[in-house]
Amino acid sequence: MDTGHSPSKRQLTSMAKIALTEKEHEICSLLNNVADHIHTTTNQQLTLRIAGGWVRDKLLGLASHDIDIAVDHMSGYTLAHHVTTYMQTHSLATSSVGKINSNPERSKHLETATTKVLGHLVDFVHLRSETYKEDSRIPLVEFGTPEEDARRRDITINALFYNLQTREVEDFTGRGLKDLQEGVVRTPMDAEQTFRDDPLRVLRVLRFASRFGYEIDGETARAMHRVEVRRDLDKKISRERVGVEVEKMAAGERPSLS
Repeated sequence: MDTGHSPSKRQLTSMAKIALTEKEHEICSLLNNVADHIHTTTNQQLTLRIAGGWVRDKLLGLASHDIDIAVDHMSGYTLAHHVTTYMQTHSLATSSVGKINSNPERSKHLETATTKVLGHLVDFVHLRSETYKEDSRIPLVEFGTPEEDARRRDITINALFYNLQTREVEDFTGRGLKDLQEGVVRTPMDAEQTFRDDPLRVLRVLRFASRFGYEIDGETARAMHRVEVRRDLDKKISRERVGVEVEKMAAGERPSLS
């Protein structure tokens, strides 16, 4: 959850540097220890990253409690169980691992595991790639690389990662940090194809532009107004799902901009 006012681009400082809270540092260190333990006991080497909104908000100097861990070469559900087992062996309090099944109608295309890590609720998913059929916004989801995972996201400023091992921000689209600095909302890949694959992204572009007071990139804006994209929005997205996005926009700091 954000606190205070969204910063303007002039207020951004120390881009690509994230200052962790004490609790965040403890969580990151424990998760790194889990990855090291898995490597030692199974010879499977993992890279853990925090993905998406947490990275964006921390770079903007905003508080964020939504830690989403993306892992390569393992499902999020399996990793979450490794985490709880490791904590149990070190006499740390644990909770059960919950599984949130994929729900395409609510734009939940990937199974997510969730559990408490040092008292903080953390979500776990695997890096993924997505391919779409022409008549559906429900993708075929497969294990992917960090680059593939970043490219399939809605906008570049939501496609940043924080590598837990290196403690560095990773920008696999090559545009996320610059767009965050300049206050621009754009899609990581071709805008029209991005919207044709999942027209709900049109509304998400509007929502984040409204939320932060950012400008929509010209190519992205033109694609949003194309007849084919608008037709797909009417055809593929339920009114209920559109209503959810509209409610989120109305609850933002700048609903009039939407």
